[in-house]
Amino acid sequence: MRNGGPFLSANNCLWYTGRMPEQYTRRPNTVCSICRKPIYRRPVEIEKNSGRVYCSMLCFGKSCRREVACLNCGKPILGGLNKKTCDRACANIHRTGIRYTAERSKDKVSSQRALKLRLLKQRGNACERCGYSKFEILQVHHKDRNRENNDVSNLELICPNCHFEEHYLEKSWLRRRSEK
Repeated sequence: MRNGGPFLSANNCLWYTGRMPEQYTRRPNTVCSICRKPIYRRPVEIEKNSGRVYCSMLCFGKSCRREVACLNCGKPILGGLNKKTCDRACANIHRTGIRYTAERSKDKVSSQRALKLRLLKQRGNACERCGYSKFEILQVHHKDRNRENNDVSNLELICPNCHFEEHYLEKSWLRRRSEK
């Protein structure tokens, strides 16, 4: 057997198995920022991290968590995800006394639906331009092209084809091409 160099000397022939005790252990020069366990870190690392050093990945993970207090009982919970209370019981206690408004907020979809239903009642179930009779697909068109002006005299109930002609026919690239 040939000489293995410094790795297979007589007193540390088991270095690769992990069963041999370390020959040199460093004395702790700082403590973990979370659990306060004494550890050794290179001075450059301590300086680079502004003194925040950790003994393990578990302590590092704890330092990354953001905890906030429960609004009701004050118990720490993980911040984020819009959580404000620690459990359902605290949420119920926190919600007592809150008055909710009975009216629904004004959203565009319900108001457009109401406009269409009003026009269908007043003007019939057909397109006002071509007479197409499938009322399910009819669309509300604003004559002055101002969507805020929902006066009944400004509205027209037309089919998608007529609506497309109204808005896009004058801008069509095919029309410009045929005029040349």
